[in-house]
Amino acid sequence: MATKLYVGGLPYSSQEEDVKSHFAQAGEVTSAIIIKDKMSGRSKGFGFVEMATEEGAQKAIEMFNGQEFEGRKLTVNEARPMEARPSRN
Repeated sequence: MATKLYVGGLPYSSQEEDVKSHFAQAGEVTSAIIIKDKMSGRSKGFGFVEMATEEGAQKAIEMFNGQEFEGRKLTVNEARPMEARPSRN
């Protein structure tokens, strides 16, 4: 079963393919998504990487959490489910 990881501290210039190939060192990567601002289209500096196996996800956390990637220190941990937001009325 695939495991989704939260990746914080991504350089604003990073591309999804760069992140995907970096995390492939730990195991098979199913997907890599960088979250972007809706208005400007600029990276928000974080994203999500989905690893094909639980073992690959744990290895990625061990290998990359606290390590530098393109000049910035990454925060890598298992993603939590998105919490419901209160309405804006």
